[in-house]
Amino acid sequence: MSHIKLGKYNQLEVVKEVDFGVYLNGDEDGEILLPKRYVPEGTKPGDILNVFIYLDMEERLVATTLQPYVQVGEFACLQVAWVNQFGAFLDWGLMKDLFVPFREQKMKMQKGKRYVVHVHLDEESYRIVASAKVEHYLSTEKPEYQPGQEVNVMVWQRTDLGYKVIVENQFSGMLFHNEVFQPLEAGMHLSAFVKQVRPDGKIDLGLQKAGARKVDDFSEVLLQYIKDNDGFTPLNDKTDAEVIYQTFGVSKKTFKKAVGDLYKKRLVVLEEGGIRLV
Repeated sequence: MSHIKLGKYNQLEVVKEVDFGVYLNGDEDGEILLPKRYVPEGTKPGDILNVFIYLDMEERLVATTLQPYVQVGEFACLQVAWVNQFGAFLDWGLMKDLFVPFREQKMKMQKGKRYVVHVHLDEESYRIVASAKVEHYLSTEKPEYQPGQEVNVMVWQRTDLGYKVIVENQFSGMLFHNEVFQPLEAGMHLSAFVKQVRPDGKIDLGLQKAGARKVDDFSEVLLQYIKDNDGFTPLNDKTDAEVIYQTFGVSKKTFKKAVGDLYKKRLVVLEEGGIRLV
């Protein structure tokens, strides 16, 4: 079985130099070319290079030191570079574009538009391909997350309930509309907090920490913000929620709780035109 991880990074030894690049030791896969334009300056036989391995136009293994936008086994939001009678081709940061067969498209992909896809090896052809049928590649196992745990998510698609997201490149999650205070679009990467893991394994998420700890954390942020702005901010409980979110990244509810917390501690006074440090 090949030790080369196709569609991923590999650490390979330089075995010889040629006019058009260097060859790397691929063991049973033979020598793999790293074209000259990608060879780091000063490279010599015996050096170990961290390279991404994919297939060239003639389906031969080839190496690059370019960084693709996505690796095999991952999800990403990519732009369609061109379309032909066989499918769509996505720009993933390499010379050869990433193929999405028509059977792996939910709707016919259009040039210039972006789509969330999963990248994997086609079992029949052993080529690197992508699929827009994202749900087929999400884990069916129930995640072991705890309420309040911070996770990384990628926005997948908008629904009537909110935004479907991919959690830690593995699980399905949901951010509900009434808890989102910023514009979201497919492909955005965010930090989120687990609210609950449902019996079906899907994850309800929020963009802010729940409970008193969140208010305490933001109280400190707000106090420092007022100090940094000469002891006064015109923001108050009449300020539009979107302005508060754009300024601090929290909901108006959290903002008002933090103001109340600082007021009770006699650290600020509330004025007609804003909040002033005591």
